Amino acid sequence: MALQIGDMIPEVLGKDQNGNEMRRSDFAGKKLVLYFYPKDNTPGCTAEACSFRDEYAALRQHGWEVVGVSADSGSSHQRFIAKQELPFNLIADTDKRLSEQFGTWGEKQMCGRSYMGMFRTTFLVDERGIITRVYSPKEIKTKEHAQQILREVER
Repeated sequence: MALQIGDMIPEVLGKDQNGNEMRRSDFAGKKLVLYFYPKDNTPGCTAEACSFRDEYAALRQHGWEVVGVSADSGSSHQRFIAKQELPFNLIADTDKRLSEQFGTWGEKQMCGRSYMGMFRTTFLVDERGIITRVYSPKEIKTKEHAQQILREVER
């Protein structure tokens, strides 16, 4: 069963682009934007990452930290971070363990064929590690996703 609003996120989140373990407790007392995306260096994923990059200071001002998750390797994440000048960490969920816990990994369809892949989904997590909001793939506008979140949290 996928995690949903009201659930606590797992303690162990995975390894970042440098192989360092990331944990829920690393974000104790901070709010977290945990966003899952399909693939480094693809148009939609780059637009979404750059949206978070461009609004990172504003998100931090509101007490938010940002972490991205995809099934790409740490080295792929390192190149993506360098190329796009991303100021936040990316989790290399190569075993899909975290994605499966959050329900963001599953069967997708494109051009009549089925394949396994990542559903673009964002989870807002409070200071205690509890999920307070989930943005589904249909809600996310990649070029302005950070602004979508800011509009909501500024209310």
